[in-house]
Amino acid sequence: MAFELVILTELEPAVGFTCDDSTGIEKGTLLELSDPMTVAKVAGAAPLIIGVAAEEKVANDGKTKIGVYMRSIFKGTAGGSISVGDGLIGESGTNEFLTSTSGADEVEICGIALEDATDGQTFKLLLNVGIGGSPET
Repeated sequence: MAFELVILTELEPAVGFTCDDSTGIEKGTLLELSDPMTVAKVAGAAPLIIGVAAEEKVANDGKTKIGVYMRSIFKGTAGGSISVGDGLIGESGTNEFLTSTSGADEVEICGIALEDATDGQTFKLLLNVGIGGSPET
């Protein structure tokens, strides 16, 4: 998979979410949330990132649950220029991260950069969904 997120430090165990049986999801894929507590690969504009796939989900394998990391340290790929401490948002359909803009809705911010990166470069990040990218829990 292009731009797969690699877990460096697991801070919390993966949480089980529902997924569509017909969908294939590779380990390390950014996932977006829909109702009811269902995940899919990021595809839409301004995705609501819920976490990263902790395991591979093979299409049509009969499984409708997948483990999702919501808070851990990862190596990810920058979709633009990123500075340490920047709030991060997922880039639609690419599995890359962008710096959140000042107008971004806090719910879109899914983590913070732990080091600088340029477009296409890998960098360390704290994925911390649900609290606007704050390092606090």
